[in-house]
Amino acid sequence: MSENVKNMAVLHNRVSQKELKERLYQESEARTTLSFYQYHPIQNPREFRDELYKGMDPLKVFGRVYVAREGINAQVSVPSSNFSAFKNFLYSWPFLDGIRLNVAVDDDGKSFWVLKIKVREKIVADGINDPDFSMERKGRYVNAAQMNQLLHDENTIVVDMRNHYEYEVGHFEKAIEVPSDTFREQLPMAVDMLKDKKDKNIIMYCTGGIRCEKASAYMLHNGFRNVFHLEGGIINYAKEVKENELDSKFIGKNFVFDDRLGERITEDVIAKCHQCGKPADSHTNCRNDSCHLLFIQCDECADKYQGCCTPECQHVYNLPEEEQTKLREGKQNGIMVFNKSRQRLRPRLNEI
Repeated sequence: MSENVKNMAVLHNRVSQKELKERLYQESEARTTLSFYQYHPIQNPREFRDELYKGMDPLKVFGRVYVAREGINAQVSVPSSNFSAFKNFLYSWPFLDGIRLNVAVDDDGKSFWVLKIKVREKIVADGINDPDFSMERKGRYVNAAQMNQLLHDENTIVVDMRNHYEYEVGHFEKAIEVPSDTFREQLPMAVDMLKDKKDKNIIMYCTGGIRCEKASAYMLHNGFRNVFHLEGGIINYAKEVKENELDSKFIGKNFVFDDRLGERITEDVIAKCHQCGKPADSHTNCRNDSCHLLFIQCDECADKYQGCCTPECQHVYNLPEEEQTKLREGKQNGIMVFNKSRQRLRPRLNEI
């Protein structure tokens, strides 16, 4: 067996997801959840991926890391005792030296239970095929104080570059939602929506900065002049607001793509339960393993439907496990986890 094959054999997890999650909840040491990204040319993403895994796995880092020729995007949790070592390892790469680490606002450290590092075509799927497009020319960064100042300017338009289920539970005051199901659809749609406002101050924002940074470059590429993007996204904005005792112009919850499904920024509850319509902003996945639809559910409906999205799913959830397994045979399970499509969400919940 060649050395490369031997290395490949150990660069993955051999323990079941269930056992890994149980191990996480048995840990006594505190963990820090954080995210980071960097647009930077990577000549050999697979080689870089392997080096990352060999450096992070011994430090018991959990999370999701995506590597592509255009850069890196990561959401991870790190044991407190290994945080300095993790930071030193990360900063040992010249293009990551000094990179901003967005530490989670509302965190119990139980966000991830396994380390997955994957090579992708792009770290953000954008649908851009124009060879003249470049990330070298992008919008100007704004921090929390500058964001608040620009929001008072009538010449400013704030654009949310996240998905509908993210916008639904929290967003900036007066922010425009781009009503599409994917980021690749949002980019040309944002250009079209704002085509008559190319002289306005356009501020793009997202969760951690990676989508709005690319969006700002795309807007400049399409002739917009005064384009900004929120440095570090909502996560860094909330941190700066707290540290500098600023008024938060972001209201509600910030949706996050880990086991927490959200971190509270302000006490405002701006969304509604998808089942009864009462104020609620807690996302959950349907407990029927053949569904796993992502939706908002209040505590009362969670009790009534046992965490399921419909009575039909509740019925399946209460069947003996062997019967549930039979029903799932030949079907793709969990196909609606983090589903971006409003069209799939609404008909499902209209069954109630």
